[in-house]
Amino acid sequence: MPKLNQTAVWSVVFLLFASVIVYHTIYHPRQYLLMSFILCIAAMLPFFIRFEARHLHAREVVPIAVLVALAAVSRVPFSVLPSVQPLTFITVISAAVFGAEVGFLVGALSAVVSNMFLGQGPWTIWQMFSWGLIGWAAGLLRHTWVMRNYWGRILFGIVSGMVFGWLMNLSSILAIASEWSWELILTTYGASVYFELMHAAGNVLFFAVLSNSWIKVLQRYKQKYQVL
Repeated sequence: MPKLNQTAVWSVVFLLFASVIVYHTIYHPRQYLLMSFILCIAAMLPFFIRFEARHLHAREVVPIAVLVALAAVSRVPFSVLPSVQPLTFITVISAAVFGAEVGFLVGALSAVVSNMFLGQGPWTIWQMFSWGLIGWAAGLLRHTWVMRNYWGRILFGIVSGMVFGWLMNLSSILAIASEWSWELILTTYGASVYFELMHAAGNVLFFAVLSNSWIKVLQRYKQKYQVL
């Protein structure tokens, strides 16, 4: 797919995600399962378009499926620790090696798959969007110092942990507030600081210990089979 068209398609996907989650949160807070399926399709649509255009082989699809499965399953045992999310780490590393498309896909699909175990709810589509956005951003930065440098990845992990929490706070405000006020915003965001810090701290640990080895393994696979 030409680069310009690819960018346009993903821009449409982001607009669709943003508009659907806001509309759903405000007007149809109970239809979360239907909205999750719609957003799953939206997340995969650009990949399917690319699949048809390039005739991707199974060896190109398999690593994405494996990464989604790993990200989803790894989130379950860590659910006992507040906001420690290995899913964020796997999403970012996937994007750093395979690009923004794969990062978005891994982040969005891992959220809904992991919630099959942890519980679906109106938060699911916001998690899909938030993790997809983190993966997309990491993919856009994969050729920069941020993703190529050890400390850059750790810094990105800290920022992504905070941004994820801020987006989830926004979903809470949209869901419960009849009207906005600075008191409500400050109370909501202030009460969640601990959870954002835990997410960021968990990311620091995962990136510090695992990022170099994971990137080497995935890059070796990518180079050997010339995929994505």
